[in-house]
Amino acid sequence: MTRILIVDDYPVTLRVLSAQLRKNGYEVDTAGSAHEALARLAENPADLAILDIAMPEVDGLMLLRQLRADARYAAMPVIMLTASGQDQDRIIARETGANDFLSKPASSRELLETVQRLLPEG
Repeated sequence: MTRILIVDDYPVTLRVLSAQLRKNGYEVDTAGSAHEALARLAENPADLAILDIAMPEVDGLMLLRQLRADARYAAMPVIMLTASGQDQDRIIARETGANDFLSKPASSRELLETVQRLLPEG
């Protein structure tokens, strides 16, 4: 089963996104911080990650940099998620190695279409 890791410091976002993805047949793991995300990935690798940009301590962009620098996760598709609709955030996320970018609140349809586009057929 395809495993997706969602990283967001806001529990409501974790619950909503998890429910949307599970309803569509994905296995979902969640983390409330970058540190927790790295621990979860070490325990059970994901096929795709959804990272919130604005998180305390280590933000999503720094986590993305860490993932891209680690050979185990360098090729994993990553969707950046944020409440900010700023074009600059999109530019920085793409330059950092994000595969796509969604603004909160992302519709279920937009989320699922993006996930399906980034995951290999299988």
